Amino acid sequence: MANTIVVVGAGVSGLTSAYLLSKNKDNKITVVGKHMPGDYDIEYASPFAGANICPMATQENSRWERRTWIEFKRLCEQAPEAGIHFQKCHIERRREDALAAARNNFPDALFMEEPWYKEIFEDFREQNPDEVTRGYDSGCEFTSVCINTAIYLPWLVGQCLKNGVIFKRAILTDISEAKKLSHTGNAPNIIVNATGLGSLKLGGVKDETMAPARGQIVLVRNESTPMMIASGVEDGGSDVMYLMQRAAGGGTILGGTYDIGNWESQPDPNIALRIMQRIVTARPEIANGKGVKGLDVIRHAVGLRPWRQGGLRLEEEKLDNETWIVHNYGHSGWGYQGSYGCAEGVVELVDKVGKAAKSKL
Repeated sequence: MANTIVVVGAGVSGLTSAYLLSKNKDNKITVVGKHMPGDYDIEYASPFAGANICPMATQENSRWERRTWIEFKRLCEQAPEAGIHFQKCHIERRREDALAAARNNFPDALFMEEPWYKEIFEDFREQNPDEVTRGYDSGCEFTSVCINTAIYLPWLVGQCLKNGVIFKRAILTDISEAKKLSHTGNAPNIIVNATGLGSLKLGGVKDETMAPARGQIVLVRNESTPMMIASGVEDGGSDVMYLMQRAAGGGTILGGTYDIGNWESQPDPNIALRIMQRIVTARPEIANGKGVKGLDVIRHAVGLRPWRQGGLRLEEEKLDNETWIVHNYGHSGWGYQGSYGCAEGVVELVDKVGKAAKSKL
């Protein structure tokens, strides 16, 4: 069935949704956003992501990441121009972090013993005790991918353009305003809401379960592999530790923080120093043993992850008698690694509501 669709939001979730929807040549798709790839703004989270695939969902909710891994693996093998490369990943665990997660009823599958994702990573293995980073109790490793977002987001735009998607810049105060923004001149019968954290204040949505999860990182020219993510750090609080080298000369990301409710857009120099000190302690070779002074900093940056209490919102909602909304937001820190799976979910919902509308005609 032919649909006229307006996708609101041009981050990784909106772009991937538009890309998969555009594979149906009957769909007429317009992507509308205040920000587009190439922009760096605190309201636009996608450029600041690492980004990688390190599964965080429970096995019951693993569909989105399972499906995305298949596609990113294919792109890595067949489309080097997308800015994705394979990279070995080390996951470091502390018992105290697992106990704290259990007490708070907030388990993170990434750090579980015997995780479900060992089924999808062919070379998954538990580390020997002498391989585990000092200060951690156990670890595992597998080959994942790391994405250069400065290349990948424009690549997604290019794929959409090849399929006839039209892009427009616009600022919406209410989701219903998307009804006037299709490039066809006709009102869309489907609006895809991929506004991320913007869904907190966007009229017609105003999802008060949304909040920022502030992430501060340091981007350096130094190279270091494998990728590394730790379950916790001694300082505790909102500080975390991870390291990943982006594809195609994109630099190495040193992280970071995960601070829910913090809107601060400017890097904190004290946090930056802690991030760098942790990394050079865990991986002294990244700075040739010279400590923090051996790091060649490109920039300090802050992004606001679209955290949602209760997790992802991927569902349909009727706006009026002529228009459906398909929501795809609330990914928190896993927007990239769930992007294709969730976009497939968007396609399924678009097909569902499109057929329902047709049956009433």
